[in-house]
Amino acid sequence: MPATGPTLVTGATGFVGSAVARALAARGHALRLLARPGNDRSNLAGLTAEIVEGDLTQPESLARAVQGCRYVVHVAADYRIWVPDPEPMLAANVEGTRALLRAAKATGVERVVHCSSVAALGLTGNRTPADETTPVSEEAIVGIYKKSKYRAEQAVLELVRTEGVPAVIVNPTAPVGPRDIKPTPTGRMIADAAAGRMPAYVDTGLNIVHVDDVAEGHVLALERGRIGERYILGSENLTMAHILALVDDVTEAPQRRRRLPVHALWPVAIGAELWARRRGGEPLVTRDHLRMAQKIMFFSSAKAQAELGYRARPARHAIADAIAWFRANNRIPRA
Repeated sequence: MPATGPTLVTGATGFVGSAVARALAARGHALRLLARPGNDRSNLAGLTAEIVEGDLTQPESLARAVQGCRYVVHVAADYRIWVPDPEPMLAANVEGTRALLRAAKATGVERVVHCSSVAALGLTGNRTPADETTPVSEEAIVGIYKKSKYRAEQAVLELVRTEGVPAVIVNPTAPVGPRDIKPTPTGRMIADAAAGRMPAYVDTGLNIVHVDDVAEGHVLALERGRIGERYILGSENLTMAHILALVDDVTEAPQRRRRLPVHALWPVAIGAELWARRRGGEPLVTRDHLRMAQKIMFFSSAKAQAELGYRARPARHAIADAIAWFRANNRIPRA
């Protein structure tokens, strides 16, 4: 528990950020939460916190937000797989991160935890789990969101090396669980599968983790993480077929689904992107979705377990809690 000053959490109105805020509150942290004007704040229900308005693209608002804080946990990000113009996303995720960490250093913040993503890490190219040491290059990363997270992480590491910013990095895998209000792409997939809206799938590999375990990992990184180090926060490595089988097990409603090759959906993705450019919104499937599906996203959390004492529950619990929340909030039909 901090002796003086609140803990600033950015992105606390979102899925992972709201779980992080709750985990910090349970440890006795006084919370200051950065929220954009007009943001949906339903995920803050029941939290006692000071709310300050600001935006990652407005450095002056970030400087105000960190004033007097002892710790900063930076979770906020523009999280969209597809965008018609990448520049706003890069401004928020990369330059916003750089501005926030510099403001934190200037005001004497004791420690920063930066929420990155396994999207910023390398892959083994097979089903062997990758870790924090697996080689990575930006050229191998698919999609502007993942590239933005890679660039943001590199900016954090550079600030640690060159300006002494006291930052620790965590790399969540694919969080699943309650309060996924947007929802995230993984959450939407689980909701669609549970509702019977997923007659076909492209097989791939993901590491599924409960969002509350990810949140606990943030707190452990704040308490025990080494400055300048990265920690993968995940749980089970599963194929898409296995994930869908767990959804069926939780709903007790086995469904017949067809496995499709990636190339069969390529025309659909192109059409969906064209439609989104003309009509607005985010397409349900994009070419980057399909490129990502061809990569097996298996990871090891051994370093976080050894150094932070991190532990995660089985993926089935995450999927069950997500489905229960989607049902309770009328996102999918109740059982």
